[in-house]
Amino acid sequence: MVKAYLRYEPAASFGVIASVVSNITYDSSGKHLLSPALEKVGVWHVRQGLCTKTLTPSSSSRGPSLAVNSIASSPSSLIASGYGDGSIRIWDSDKGTCETTLNGHKGAVTALRYNKTGSLLASGSKDNDVILWDVVGETGLFRLRGHRDQVTDVVFLSSGKKLVSSSKDKFLRVWDIDTQHCMQIVGGHHSEIWSLDVDLDERYLVTGSADNELRFYSIKHESADGESVNGGEESSIQNKWEVLRHFGEIQRQSKDRVATVQFNKSGSLLACQVAGKTVEIYRILDDAEAKRKAKRRVHRKKEKKHSKEALEGIENVDGNNENKGNDSSVTHGPIETSNPTVTVPDVFKLLHTIRASKKICSISFCPITPKNSLGSLALSLNNNLLEFYSIEQGETKKTLAIDLQGHRSDVRSVTLSSDNTFLMSTSHNAVKIWNPSTGSCLRTIDSGYGLCSLILPTNKYGLVGTKDGTIEIIDIGSGTCVEVMEAHGGSVRSIAALPHKNGFVTGSADHDVKFWEYQIKQKPGQAAKQLIVSNVSTMKMNDDALVVAISPDAKYIAVALLDSTVKVHFADTFKFFLSLYGHKLPVLCMDISSDGDLIVTGSADKNIKIWGLDFGDCHKSIFAHADSVMAVQFVPKTHYVFSVGKDRLVKYWDADKFELLLTLEGHHADIWCLAVSNRGDFIVTGSHDRSIRRWDRTEEQFFIEEEKEKRLEEMFEADIDNAFENKYALKEEIPEEGAVALAGKQTQETLSATDLIIERLDIAEAEEKCIAEHQEKNSRNVAVFQANPLMNGLSPSDYVLSAFSDVHSNDLEQTLLALPFSDALKLLSYLKDWTSYSDKVELVCRIGTLLLQTHYNQLLATPAARPILTVFSDIFYERVKYK
Repeated sequence: MVKAYLRYEPAASFGVIASVVSNITYDSSGKHLLSPALEKVGVWHVRQGLCTKTLTPSSSSRGPSLAVNSIASSPSSLIASGYGDGSIRIWDSDKGTCETTLNGHKGAVTALRYNKTGSLLASGSKDNDVILWDVVGETGLFRLRGHRDQVTDVVFLSSGKKLVSSSKDKFLRVWDIDTQHCMQIVGGHHSEIWSLDVDLDERYLVTGSADNELRFYSIKHESADGESVNGGEESSIQNKWEVLRHFGEIQRQSKDRVATVQFNKSGSLLACQVAGKTVEIYRILDDAEAKRKAKRRVHRKKEKKHSKEALEGIENVDGNNENKGNDSSVTHGPIETSNPTVTVPDVFKLLHTIRASKKICSISFCPITPKNSLGSLALSLNNNLLEFYSIEQGETKKTLAIDLQGHRSDVRSVTLSSDNTFLMSTSHNAVKIWNPSTGSCLRTIDSGYGLCSLILPTNKYGLVGTKDGTIEIIDIGSGTCVEVMEAHGGSVRSIAALPHKNGFVTGSADHDVKFWEYQIKQKPGQAAKQLIVSNVSTMKMNDDALVVAISPDAKYIAVALLDSTVKVHFADTFKFFLSLYGHKLPVLCMDISSDGDLIVTGSADKNIKIWGLDFGDCHKSIFAHADSVMAVQFVPKTHYVFSVGKDRLVKYWDADKFELLLTLEGHHADIWCLAVSNRGDFIVTGSHDRSIRRWDRTEEQFFIEEEKEKRLEEMFEADIDNAFENKYALKEEIPEEGAVALAGKQTQETLSATDLIIERLDIAEAEEKCIAEHQEKNSRNVAVFQANPLMNGLSPSDYVLSAFSDVHSNDLEQTLLALPFSDALKLLSYLKDWTSYSDKVELVCRIGTLLLQTHYNQLLATPAARPILTVFSDIFYERVKYK
């Protein structure tokens, strides 16, 4: 009989405030900050410091590659997020729902920007392309090619008529959106350009690179009649296309490369964030102030010149020099001071330098300027932290920090309370107590570097073993560290509870395994009762103890040593019982089953081994992970095992059949730790990506053979994409002046939709033949026609139309491109019938236009197509006008 298992699914992810890869940005209201949290986007209410919404992709599209790489907010409530797999999702931040998914890029999305009205979205990617999207129509308009390296930023100019893109190829490109071509290439940078921005009035465009200066460009605007606003004699054929003109540079304070340059919404401040710990804030002076500053500069220069001439004066022509000096002040002075040339340092004045405690990942100006300050700036740091600064004339003040909802570094251990109501996690400087069902952080306690942890059966106290060799006693109720005990001479690597006793065991790098007892007593001179821990006995080992495990009957203690062996001793006498030898590298984790029959070990050699605890024989060695196995644990009262590794995967095994049951993807970095609930209804994992994830057992059953087939199909589909794109595709030459291509990309969904349309066209054609034959035969006799049950009672025309109901508007172009000409001709013949549906006119127009553009030459050369086109053209314009 085939055995059925219950499936585990990702249920919750918490602990990440701001992930490192993506930028942060405010929404249009300025009340909420959008922060990337691995595959999700967190919507934080700034004043309350709470995450009010989480924008999470559907479970079908989860995976390690799906990390948010870029975020942009529109003037409305829409938000765009770009992902590592090249997809872009448009969210409604008010509803918290995903409105549409746009597929076009073949590499990670690195830049997103809306135009001022929010109707267009520009995206740049690691595939070197820029794609322009119609947000209202939810489709890609066109792809702009020309950059030779990753696109790092994009910005709209001239009310959305032009687009400027920057790239790691050291060039800026100016694109004309109406004519879809590159109209200017701007060089001059000596290193990769990482960011660019334009002020509200579009006077200046600033770029940031690894060069020592910020570069500024003045922007040429066109009047209504197409002439240059600042035109004149210079408007030759050469500079007709010159939209950006080099204005000047400012020397930066920091030597690190620029990561982000950003103007605030009012255009009065410019922030330059470097790939380090500083942000330089520049104040932008208005025209009158800039001219006054330029005059003062010229005046100082002149005074300096005078003093220099006076010092270098020659005695015999002393009088002549004085006259010359007076003449120059009379003739040249008024001209220079009345109309001096304004330079970049005259306009941009360094106001403040913000220095953060850790490396800054991203910055964002609040669109609403607070009272009594020049602006408000949000920072995301690389230690999972958000900080907010108020920029004032004289100083910058930190107003808020969002830090409690996550660890500053890797989550090194997780442990559940006996009733599963608490979860305790440790990292390099803090212990956090969570509610595992809601993901809310209940307590944060400062601590040492916690490597292992345990919640005692009473659920009132927790124990943390640290890198310094101490054991910290945590009072969960009050959220305080009650006592820090010097327990070992080396780091405490493992803590295991003694079953049915008030005790626990610790293993350390100092070669000792120590047995401890605890009791809750009232210390003399203290009112409240406290947990008192005492060392009962010590077992000396020959090498560092990495892991300790106790059998459920407390008869045996297993200790994994640095010499790659596991020694099993009797727990009461410490007498040697078994040595489990076979791993090539040290055992990093192990667990004993609830019935005491099996022990499973996971090692740095990427294998897990299943042993019998009666004779110490190895039942099976399984190559489990692509990197070190970091944690293994049995599901209580079963022989099912969970394992996690540095390959970011959680795997579910049957230790009796030695079969892989499930592979759970979700984490974005090495997984360090694992905890299984005492009923086995959920598991919790902690990772280097700072997230804690809960995986719930569902009621959905699955079979081993089905899962094997599914894994093979996924591998096959992944190989199809890679094989055709990488091995056999022709490498196309990109023209230097830039080129235009289709915005969409072929995906598994578009191919499936094409197959469905072809299948329905064939069924509909066969049905039409049957109807025609039936009418011929039964012209006199009235007989009921037996329709094809596959058509669900629809007419052939409506049956074909229903194939388009699940095709996303963005995928329509790629779906129709894959249709053979014969099927495209069949499809055109149905368009006449579909125009009678008023709600389908737009779809019919798009299908007709795309098919005509794709097969134009072949349609002209095919006589059979003429009657179809004639009928279509007659009704096409009439229906569009009617609509």
